[in-house]
Amino acid sequence: MRFAIEQRFARAADEVARAYADPGLYRALVGLPKLTAPEVVHHAVEGGVVDLQVRYRFGGELSPAARAVIDPDRLSWVEHSTHDLARRRVRFRMVPDHYRDRFRCEGSYRFEDDGDGCRRLGDAEVRVKALLVAGAVEGAIVSGLEEHLVDEVPVVERYLAAQRGGA
Repeated sequence: MRFAIEQRFARAADEVARAYADPGLYRALVGLPKLTAPEVVHHAVEGGVVDLQVRYRFGGELSPAARAVIDPDRLSWVEHSTHDLARRRVRFRMVPDHYRDRFRCEGSYRFEDDGDGCRRLGDAEVRVKALLVAGAVEGAIVSGLEEHLVDEVPVVERYLAAQRGGA
Protein backbone atom coordinates (compact mmCIF):
# COMPACT_ATOMS: atom_id res chain seq x y z
CA MET A 1 0.00 0.00 0.00
CA ARG A 2 1.45 3.33 -1.05
CA PHE A 3 0.68 6.33 1.13
CA ALA A 4 1.64 9.98 1.53
CA ILE A 5 2.22 12.05 4.64
CA GLU A 6 2.17 15.75 5.30
CA GLN A 7 3.00 17.59 8.50
CA ARG A 8 3.05 21.32 9.11
CA PHE A 9 5.57 22.94 11.47
CA ALA A 10 5.85 26.56 12.64
CA ARG A 11 9.63 26.50 12.10
CA ALA A 12 11.89 26.82 9.06
CA ALA A 13 12.60 23.71 6.99
CA ASP A 14 16.36 23.70 7.73
CA GLU A 15 15.70 23.82 11.46
CA VAL A 16 13.15 20.98 11.42
CA ALA A 17 15.28 18.85 9.09
CA ARG A 18 18.25 19.20 11.47
CA ALA A 19 16.03 18.28 14.43
CA TYR A 20 15.00 14.99 12.82
CA ALA A 21 18.69 14.14 12.34
CA ASP A 22 19.46 14.91 16.01
CA PRO A 23 19.39 12.00 18.48
CA GLY A 24 18.19 14.40 21.18
CA LEU A 25 14.82 14.76 19.47
CA TYR A 26 14.09 11.05 19.85
CA ARG A 27 14.74 11.23 23.59
CA ALA A 28 12.01 13.91 23.69
CA LEU A 29 9.46 11.69 21.91
CA VAL A 30 8.13 10.07 25.07
CA GLY A 31 4.55 9.54 26.13
CA LEU A 32 3.09 9.46 22.63
CA PRO A 33 0.18 7.04 22.15
CA LYS A 34 0.85 3.56 20.77
CA LEU A 35 4.66 3.70 20.94
CA THR A 36 7.12 3.40 23.78
CA ALA A 37 10.02 5.85 24.00
CA PRO A 38 12.27 5.47 20.93
CA GLU A 39 15.86 4.30 21.38
CA VAL A 40 18.67 5.67 19.19
CA VAL A 41 20.86 2.68 18.34
CA HIS A 42 23.18 4.33 15.79
CA HIS A 43 24.09 7.89 14.83
CA ALA A 44 26.87 8.86 12.44
CA VAL A 45 27.61 12.13 10.69
CA GLU A 46 29.74 12.45 7.57
CA GLY A 47 29.73 15.90 6.08
CA GLY A 48 26.13 16.96 5.66
CA VAL A 49 24.77 13.40 5.74
CA VAL A 50 23.47 11.78 8.91
CA ASP A 51 22.84 8.05 9.25
CA LEU A 52 20.43 7.33 12.05
CA GLN A 53 18.89 4.14 13.39
CA VAL A 54 16.07 4.38 15.92
CA ARG A 55 14.29 1.46 17.56
CA TYR A 56 10.56 1.75 18.16
CA ARG A 57 8.29 -0.58 20.12
CA PHE A 58 4.53 -0.80 19.79
CA GLY A 59 2.88 0.23 23.03
CA GLY A 60 -0.81 0.28 22.10
CA GLU A 61 -3.61 -2.25 22.22
CA LEU A 62 -4.15 -4.92 19.59
CA SER A 63 -7.51 -6.45 18.83
CA PRO A 64 -8.04 -10.06 19.96
CA ALA A 65 -7.92 -11.16 16.30
CA ALA A 66 -4.56 -9.47 15.78
CA ARG A 67 -3.19 -10.91 19.05
CA ALA A 68 -4.07 -14.37 17.78
CA VAL A 69 -1.37 -14.08 15.10
CA ILE A 70 0.94 -11.34 16.45
CA ASP A 71 2.61 -11.13 19.84
CA PRO A 72 2.46 -7.43 20.85
CA ASP A 73 5.70 -7.87 22.83
CA ARG A 74 7.44 -8.69 19.54
CA LEU A 75 6.25 -5.59 17.66
CA SER A 76 9.47 -3.63 17.46
CA TRP A 77 11.49 -2.32 14.57
CA VAL A 78 14.48 -0.16 13.71
CA GLU A 79 13.99 2.76 11.39
CA HIS A 80 17.15 3.18 9.28
CA SER A 81 17.28 6.70 7.85
CA THR A 82 19.75 8.74 5.83
CA HIS A 83 19.35 12.50 6.22
CA ASP A 84 20.80 14.73 3.49
CA LEU A 85 20.74 18.01 5.40
CA ALA A 86 21.73 20.22 2.45
CA ARG A 87 18.86 18.91 0.34
CA ARG A 88 16.52 18.50 3.37
CA ARG A 89 15.68 14.99 2.18
CA VAL A 90 15.49 11.70 4.06
CA ARG A 91 15.30 8.11 2.84
CA PHE A 92 14.18 5.49 5.32
CA ARG A 93 13.31 1.85 5.75
CA MET A 94 11.82 0.08 8.72
CA VAL A 95 13.42 -3.23 9.66
CA PRO A 96 11.35 -5.39 12.02
CA ASP A 97 13.11 -7.11 14.91
CA HIS A 98 10.62 -9.98 14.45
CA TYR A 99 8.23 -10.96 11.64
CA ARG A 100 10.80 -9.89 9.02
CA ASP A 101 9.28 -12.20 6.44
CA ARG A 102 5.87 -10.50 6.83
CA PHE A 103 6.58 -6.75 6.86
CA ARG A 104 8.35 -4.18 4.71
CA CYS A 105 8.16 -0.40 4.77
CA GLU A 106 10.35 2.16 3.03
CA GLY A 107 10.07 5.63 1.61
CA SER A 108 11.35 9.17 1.67
CA TYR A 109 10.37 12.61 2.82
CA ARG A 110 11.51 16.17 2.35
CA PHE A 111 11.17 19.45 4.21
CA GLU A 112 9.94 22.53 2.32
CA ASP A 113 9.61 26.09 3.56
CA ASP A 114 5.99 27.21 3.47
CA GLY A 115 5.17 30.76 4.53
CA ASP A 116 6.23 31.27 8.14
CA GLY A 117 6.89 27.55 8.70
CA CYS A 118 7.52 24.40 6.75
CA ARG A 119 5.95 21.16 5.65
CA ARG A 120 7.31 17.64 5.80
CA LEU A 121 6.10 15.80 2.72
CA GLY A 122 6.66 12.12 2.31
CA ASP A 123 5.64 9.08 0.42
CA ALA A 124 6.20 5.49 1.34
CA GLU A 125 5.07 1.95 0.79
CA VAL A 126 4.12 -0.60 3.40
CA ARG A 127 3.70 -4.30 2.56
CA VAL A 128 2.35 -6.96 4.89
CA LYS A 129 2.18 -10.66 4.09
CA ALA A 130 -0.86 -12.10 5.81
CA LEU A 131 -3.50 -14.29 4.21
CA LEU A 132 -6.85 -12.56 3.76
CA VAL A 133 -6.06 -9.63 6.06
CA ALA A 134 -2.94 -8.01 4.54
CA GLY A 135 -4.83 -4.98 3.21
CA ALA A 136 -6.59 -4.39 6.52
CA VAL A 137 -3.32 -4.68 8.44
CA GLU A 138 -1.56 -2.30 6.03
CA GLY A 139 -4.43 0.17 6.45
CA ALA A 140 -4.21 -0.06 10.23
CA ILE A 141 -0.43 0.53 10.14
CA VAL A 142 -0.83 3.60 7.92
CA SER A 143 -3.65 4.94 10.10
CA GLY A 144 -1.55 4.48 13.23
CA LEU A 145 1.43 6.17 11.59
CA GLU A 146 -0.71 9.14 10.58
CA GLU A 147 -2.00 9.48 14.16
CA HIS A 148 1.55 9.31 15.50
CA LEU A 149 2.77 12.00 13.12
CA VAL A 150 0.00 14.37 14.23
CA ASP A 151 0.96 13.82 17.88
CA GLU A 152 4.65 14.29 17.05
CA VAL A 153 4.40 17.89 15.74
CA PRO A 154 3.95 19.70 19.10
CA VAL A 155 6.77 17.62 20.63
CA VAL A 156 9.13 18.61 17.79
CA GLU A 157 8.16 22.26 18.14
CA ARG A 158 8.72 22.22 21.93
CA TYR A 159 12.09 20.53 21.37
CA LEU A 160 13.13 23.22 18.87
CA ALA A 161 11.95 26.00 21.19
CA ALA A 162 14.03 24.52 24.03
CA GLN A 163 17.08 24.27 21.75
CA ARG A 164 16.77 27.97 20.91
CA GLY A 165 16.15 28.99 24.50
CA GLY A 166 12.39 29.35 24.01
CA ALA A 167 12.67 31.55 20.91
